[in-house]
Amino acid sequence: MIISLIGYMGSGKSHISKILSDKINFKLIDLDKEISRRNKLTIPEIFEKKGEIYFRKLEREALEEILASEENVILSLGGGTPVYYNNMEIINHNSRSVFLRTSVGTLAERLSKQKEKRPLIANISDEDLPEFIAKHLFERNQFYSKAQFTVGTDGREPENIVKEIIEKLYL
Repeated sequence: MIISLIGYMGSGKSHISKILSDKINFKLIDLDKEISRRNKLTIPEIFEKKGEIYFRKLEREALEEILASEENVILSLGGGTPVYYNNMEIINHNSRSVFLRTSVGTLAERLSKQKEKRPLIANISDEDLPEFIAKHLFERNQFYSKAQFTVGTDGREPENIVKEIIEKLYL
């Protein structure tokens, strides 16, 4: 079984996937880290040197390869992964997908502290960040809502989120 965690940047996919991986003893693959490892560049460097379209191509290739070849994996996906190509359909066909739903306010609070690591928001002021996130989420929610399961994260301890994921997946 592969469990794919999806959601907007800052929703806690990396943190939750680590706890979930430890709890059910599944291998953890962070798609962005895997792309960085394969290309020997950080995600911001790939965006800067090659552009987003090139990154999305690398992302698609890595996603397909992992979904076709791995078992007993927690796959933490980038916030944009479900949006491009027919990635969401491939994710749902080859894994159990869980959307970590997080409010704009929570996302803005978390992301304002991480902008230098996030190419899409690096040049957005803290003042404009909530509006940017709200618009972006509005566009992406049509893809995120296709996940097989949704778990709210606002104001919750990571261990409780993991417990709910395990319950929903009957593990």
